[in-house]
Amino acid sequence: MTAEDGQFRRIHVIQGEYKVTDDPDVVLSTILGSCVAACMRDPVAGVGGMNHFLLPGTANGSGGEATRYGVHLMELLINGLLKKGARRDRLEAKIIGGAKTIAGFSNVGEKNAEFAQQFLKDEGIRVIGSNTGGDVGRKLEYFPVSGRARQYPLSGSEMQKTVALETAPPKIIAPKPADTSIEFF
Repeated sequence: MTAEDGQFRRIHVIQGEYKVTDDPDVVLSTILGSCVAACMRDPVAGVGGMNHFLLPGTANGSGGEATRYGVHLMELLINGLLKKGARRDRLEAKIIGGAKTIAGFSNVGEKNAEFAQQFLKDEGIRVIGSNTGGDVGRKLEYFPVSGRARQYPLSGSEMQKTVALETAPPKIIAPKPADTSIEFF
């Protein structure tokens, strides 16, 4: 049973997340509108991963907001790969997404794709594939061990859901207050 035969465990990567694995029976999947996913792997170490970011650059705020930005998620993905045995000089990447999903708005998708290309160039990571732009979102499946990527255009209703998610305000989860109770014995 292998991922290439269709018998695989699917892990969904949502906006603001990244995943890294060395399991050949895993496929990483996500839905992209103007967001970009960077898919990276070390073919020798047999480890790969994907991130999913909403905005290029870095956050001005802190905490949960940082997960929406490219720099934060690119660094997390690279560090996650290195922790699993990858070597920076062997990393290869594919960049997917960055559609212009809302007419009349600035083209955030194009800026995301440009950011990802420049970031990887600056880091010395080879881009071996790219499919960005257009005006239709994508469903992406990435097999991180083999490096295979498949994408499917989103239909009208799927596209509307993706745009709604991308334009929603960020969900910032406040940390729980410290437990101030004291237990007496």
